Amino acid sequence: MKKLMTWLSDVFAPKARKIFANPWIDTVASTMKKVLPIILTGSLIFFYNVFRSYLKFLPDLRIIANFSFGLLAIFIAFLITHEAMLKLKHSQYQINAGLISIATYLLLCCPKVVDGVFQIENGRIGPAGIMMAIVVGLFVAIVFHLYAKLHVLENNTALPDFVSEWINNIIPITITLAIAMLFANVLDLDLYQMFINLFLPLQKGAQTLPGFILICFVPVIFYSMGISSWVFNAVTTPIFIVAIAQNIEAVAAGGVPVNIATSEAVFTAALITMGGRGGTLPLNVMMLFSKSKKLKTMAKICIGPSLFNINEPIMFGAPVVFNPLLMLPILINSIVGPAVVWLTMHYGLLNIPSKMIQIGQIPAPFSSVMITEDWRAVIVYIVLFALYFLTWYPFYKVYEKQCVVEESQA
Repeated sequence: MKKLMTWLSDVFAPKARKIFANPWIDTVASTMKKVLPIILTGSLIFFYNVFRSYLKFLPDLRIIANFSFGLLAIFIAFLITHEAMLKLKHSQYQINAGLISIATYLLLCCPKVVDGVFQIENGRIGPAGIMMAIVVGLFVAIVFHLYAKLHVLENNTALPDFVSEWINNIIPITITLAIAMLFANVLDLDLYQMFINLFLPLQKGAQTLPGFILICFVPVIFYSMGISSWVFNAVTTPIFIVAIAQNIEAVAAGGVPVNIATSEAVFTAALITMGGRGGTLPLNVMMLFSKSKKLKTMAKICIGPSLFNINEPIMFGAPVVFNPLLMLPILINSIVGPAVVWLTMHYGLLNIPSKMIQIGQIPAPFSSVMITEDWRAVIVYIVLFALYFLTWYPFYKVYEKQCVVEESQA
């Protein structure tokens, strides 16, 4: 075990951090963090609509969601390029490159002009277009990055600075839009539909039991080594948002939701993330009654955040991170929790979420009932709490004994 922990600490974790520090990967992760307020704005409107469905006198605020969450692809197209220019140290191109990214995205969405009216399918600029927006944003960033490396007119003293700046923007702008025009107008390719078809296997794979477990389990492996699970948002957020959008559309059309791999099922319901990723709330509760002064004190500090599914304090305070005795149970919970949730939803024992409320800091089981609109969520919550508790208990007791011995020798 010591050799494994040494390898994880000294070899694996530094390499993983190096990979995620890559400017291109970091660009996508950073963008997903920055669009979170926009996503949460839409979530609040959907949360509000839960009450509006019972209180009919409340005003309809869907237009706010339509002009925040409903324009998500456009925002992401801009931010991906903007963030890339920042991280690649091409700040002179940040704004223009970001704006051209929006133009390129819209051009590739194959808009139509009918009777002088510019028309584009509403769905193409919303959450369904996230995957394409990311790729378009990166493509535009690559064009500007490669052009910037040529250092054109940098040392030209014959031209005024503002003229050099104009030229250095006009050239990559023209190249970018010309390539986009080639695909959309000359070759008549619908890249949006191509991206939908391309990522369909990934989207479908995430909705299977193995895929759902994997999408919940892998981030916890890294989290247990002190690497924030936020870095995986670049992969999971597009999958989750498209999935919940499809659920919403299905219900609106009189159908039933079928996508389980959504942020609502993973985070908002707080069944998988009970107390935070890895189901750490039962651990926190056990620590409240610990014989170890250290663990008991830490539990009192952490219980507040834990109730709101925030577990960074206990992850780094207990600690769970790089603790060989506590790493294994958090990994086990990250398989058991998703498996139970997927099976109960798949077999109709618990409703699949069909409203977009991406707020993971609502205490369960209130949040569980709210997002599933199913009182059976309380039963699932109790069952999972017991399972998490049983998983944590033997490992925790050994760790507690170690802490008590250390305190007695201090």
